[in-house]
This record gives sequence, structure tokens and C-alpha cells, in this order.
Amino acid sequence: MDQQTVAAVAERWPTEIRLSGDKRSLIVAFEDGGRFTLPAEYLRVSSPSAEVQGHSPAERKVIGGKREVAILNVEPVGNYAVKLTFDDMHDTGLFGWGYLYDLGREYRNRWATYLSELDERGLSRDPAVRPAKKSGEASGGGSCGTGCGCH
Repeated sequence: MDQQTVAAVAERWPTEIRLSGDKRSLIVAFEDGGRFTLPAEYLRVSSPSAEVQGHSPAERKVIGGKREVAILNVEPVGNYAVKLTFDDMHDTGLFGWGYLYDLGREYRNRWATYLSELDERGLSRDPAVRPAKKSGEASGGGSCGTGCGCH
């Protein structure tokens, strides 16, 4: 790669960062015409945080159960990144412009790898579901017995 190409890659500048109305995706557009709709689940499981990435590639975690995750907040960090707060309260990764661009450009491959890793580990995209209490089972506050959590 020549120096001009390296500089162009290093300076990916977004022209738009917008949270979708349902809070399930982040729309990001860049000066070079790149435009990506990044699902919240994909962003959550790809978080650049140490909690997800670890401190080395060997420590990277595969996070399941995030199919229904939403983005609560998109906060700018300087002129180089955004901090996303997810509804599972994860908020420790800073998504730099280059990383967001790479996530968009490499979405198909990264997503396929993620799905394979889930499968290999016996994990699911779906959140863990607590079994419903049986009728008459003590619940420390009462329950209608359907597992709806109303009591």
C-alpha cells in the first residue's frame, strides 16, 4: 500500500451517523460513499471493548443471546469515535471511524464467522429464557403462573 492509500484508510470520516427509529441498527455513511446499516446485535457482539475482545486475540469472547439487543444511546467521543450504550447496559467500547467502516465493509464475512463460532460453542443468538414457574410454586411475591413476570 502506498502512503496515499494508507492515509485515506486511516482517515475515514463519517458524513452521517444515525440510530434507526427502532434502535436496532446504526446507519453510518462515509465521505468515500461507503454507507452501512449495522445491526445492533452485530455491533454488540463486535464491541471493541476488552470485555468482548479481551487483551489478545486468544482472549476474544463469543457473546451469544443478543438477538434482541437495542442501542439506547450514541455518544460522540472527540472527533474520532462514538460510544454506544446498549440496552443490556454494555457501554465500554469506543467505535472509531475506521472500525465502523471495517465492520460495514466486512459485515458478511464477520457475521458468518460469528454464526459459526456460536454453533461451535453450542450458543444461541436468542436470549436465555427462564423457565416459567409451575402453578402453585412459591415465588416470593406471587405469580399468575404464566411466567410473564407480572408479580
